[in-house]
Amino acid sequence: MKSGRKSALFGGAAVLSALFMLLLNVTPAVAHGAMMKPGSRTYLCYIDGHSSTGQIIPQNPACGAAVSQGGTNPLYNWFSVLRSDGAGRTVGFIPDGQLCSGGNSTFSAYNLARNDWPVTHLTAGSNFNWWYSNWAAHPGTFRMYVTKDSWSPTRALAWSDLESSPFLSVTNPPQSGSVGSESGHYYWSGNLPSKSGRHIIYSVWARSDSQETFYGCSDVVFDGGNGQVS
Repeated sequence: MKSGRKSALFGGAAVLSALFMLLLNVTPAVAHGAMMKPGSRTYLCYIDGHSSTGQIIPQNPACGAAVSQGGTNPLYNWFSVLRSDGAGRTVGFIPDGQLCSGGNSTFSAYNLARNDWPVTHLTAGSNFNWWYSNWAAHPGTFRMYVTKDSWSPTRALAWSDLESSPFLSVTNPPQSGSVGSESGHYYWSGNLPSKSGRHIIYSVWARSDSQETFYGCSDVVFDGGNGQVS
């Protein structure tokens, strides 16, 4: 009798253990990605602060302020500025002042209105080689918007600060590198807008196989540069 009970107990424990291990190894079927060239705020702050020990130690003052407000976890997940219910929506869905976080509270520190975020130097109107992380790859469309000449970096980004139509869009671009790695990315070429001075390039990646949508702010300056980051 006791032996039978022991066998049942051990058998039940084995089943529970196997189930627990199975749950641990479930990988959610979600996409992940962010603009790498020109780098989004989360990506460039991750690059700025990533140390040889694996810790995030910000050097840039805006990145430091974001970490002070929201911690380092958003930078370890720099590719996750998303809304699972986005369905490609923009105006009227993401509130003004929350565009850079995509309305995702985890990344709210990256809405800070500052003029000292890491910036990518570009040449207006030139052809540019765009990179977007494919941390998890899925089909979809990328749309790029740019701020109006009246925009100021010292106020939180609103939809009225962006030109109403994307200056560039691409669907299902090719990929390079390993999916799920820091080097893996989608890539395409396309002309930059005819602007001068400091701006934000705002990207929206809408998956075509789900409602999941990614949002991101890339701080740029049109000063004749070729993609250098400072």
